[in-house]
Order: sequence, then structure tokens, then C-alpha cells
Amino acid sequence: MDNKITIIEGPTPTFELVNEVWPFGLNESPDQCEIVKTTLRTANGAALVERCHKAWRQSIPMRLEFRSEEGIKQEAPIMAARYMTTSEGDVIWLWVRFETDATEMALAIEEEDTDDDDDDDWDILGSSS
Repeated sequence: MDNKITIIEGPTPTFELVNEVWPFGLNESPDQCEIVKTTLRTANGAALVERCHKAWRQSIPMRLEFRSEEGIKQEAPIMAARYMTTSEGDVIWLWVRFETDATEMALAIEEEDTDDDDDDDWDILGSSS
């Protein structure tokens, strides 16, 4: 089974800290982790979310694969996924988990960017082979 969603085009995804309560229930780990959300444009949102659900039903973790701003391939576990069809195409929201220490979490909270409504930040998703 293919258990990755890979960003194949566009800039590094923008991750925002989650201000909702429900995602914290996804964070069952002895390590200090942060649940963050990214919003991405895709041509096949329903299929990507279904792949996530199918993997999770089989207790297989799903991962988001992307390139950092330095061009380094990175992966993060996908904890939840949702999609919506818009007039411009499908949009998928992914909640992912990053392991971090308390210092990094504090810095991330201080540097939180509140201007996330820019459509230019959206990325194009595909599935990896």
C-alpha cells in the first residue's frame, strides 16, 4: 500500500499552529509533539482522503512528504485529513505531527504567522509511487 502523500509541485507547505481542541486527542505519544495544519490544493482530494482512511483502518500510518525551504526531503505523520471541492478545484486540509522540544514549540508559537489567507501559498499534491 502507498502510505505517502507527496507534494510534487509548489513551494514548501505552510504549517499553522492548531487553535482547536480536538486535534490534541490525536497526539498520543510519549514525545513532545506539535499538531499543525496545512491547506493544499489538489486535483484528487477525495481519493487522497480515502487513501488515508484505508491505511488508518489497517493501522498503517500515512505520511506527508515535502521538501523544506532548503530543498531537503522531509516527512511528517498525517494525523487527520479533510477535503472540500471548490470552484478552483479540490482543497485538502492535513493535520500533521512534528516532534519537537519545548524550546522549538515556544519559538513556533511566538513566530506564528496570522496572514495565511494568501492563495499563492497553496501547493499541488500528488501521490508518490
